[in-house]
Amino acid sequence: MQRTESPLIALAILLAALAGFVDALAFTSLGGFFASFMSGNSTRLGVGVGSGSTRDAAVALALVMSFVAGVILSSVIVRARPRRHQPVVMALVTLLLALAAAAATLVPGPIVLLLLAAAMGAENGLFQRDGEVTIGLTYMTGSLVRMGQKLAAALMGDADRFGWLPYLALWLGFVSGVVIGAECQFRWGWNALWLAPMFAAVLTLLLISMTAPRAAPAR
Repeated sequence: MQRTESPLIALAILLAALAGFVDALAFTSLGGFFASFMSGNSTRLGVGVGSGSTRDAAVALALVMSFVAGVILSSVIVRARPRRHQPVVMALVTLLLALAAAAATLVPGPIVLLLLAAAMGAENGLFQRDGEVTIGLTYMTGSLVRMGQKLAAALMGDADRFGWLPYLALWLGFVSGVVIGAECQFRWGWNALWLAPMFAAVLTLLLISMTAPRAAPAR
């Protein structure tokens, strides 16, 4: 994240807010499962197996697999279009979110959560360098660890005294998205989910603009 340009960091914060929004809708509407927080779903899987709740275990496992499928799809796009993969990956996220919103309108249920998990998995392909994710957009534990490490370094006198701020901003973005998602779900139920693909579409257009080739200056 330290080598990421400021406009892209701002975009990452908006994407983290989108993930928080989606996670809040999933959690509050479908029995405490998550669309982006796979550690939570892994815990639900283990508890389900240990307690004999096969349904909960099956739902949690399906969500983890769907999330991984989204990661695979975005990774294929990154490999196929290494220079300008971000708008294409974001378009995929938008499509998956739109399908989830349509499914929620017609047949609300587990299929919605699977599509949301796939979308959140794909979203993590937006920031990759040399095959590695440089900014985790849907899991905040890593951001909090990095924030703590940067704070410790600053307290011990390192020159980079404010390197922890981007990680704090990313976490706050996610939490803000959760708050907005919970409020929207309370007011509009599943209809609030349509806000996610609309916002994702705006971010797709923004990425197209940000990554468009610049014309060479005339001599």
